Amino acid sequence: MNWTIFQEQVFPIRDKLYRFALRITGNTHEAEDVVQEVLEKIWRTPEAQSEQVLNWEAWCMTLTRNRSLDKARAQTQRRTTTLDGLGERPGVSANPAQAVETRDLAEIVRRMIQELPEKQRLVMHLRDIEELSYEEITEVLNISLEQVKVNLHRARKAIREQLNATVNHLTEIS
Repeated sequence: MNWTIFQEQVFPIRDKLYRFALRITGNTHEAEDVVQEVLEKIWRTPEAQSEQVLNWEAWCMTLTRNRSLDKARAQTQRRTTTLDGLGERPGVSANPAQAVETRDLAEIVRRMIQELPEKQRLVMHLRDIEELSYEEITEVLNISLEQVKVNLHRARKAIREQLNATVNHLTEIS
């Protein structure tokens, strides 16, 4: 591994790798371990192999996904991590009641996302949180472009339908 490539291509995406590992493992310590192991593996990659990498971010995300899934399976745990900071942006609302409503809605959405099937949850995270392109997601998850689009569509549709049902239910109560 070349130090310049590591500094320019790999090191800047370490936070993204951590968020992705956290999304899969559901444990901050496990996610930190995953990222450390992935960075070490990348650093120890033979020069000949590293020259063949065309998209460093996709390759790093793939390594992170594989290692995270291994860790999650080994611990037989389900992901329980929420989307940090959603709806908790200071200064967005000066009205305390609105702030509470926003936090409550964010928590509802977090739970809905956690209940999605794994592939839908991962595709949604990579696209909507990490903002990867469809092509990058196909590389990271090793699925077809069609599967990415279908899983993303189904995930968004499920969240939208559950939100509409929740809003309708809350409207009926009040």
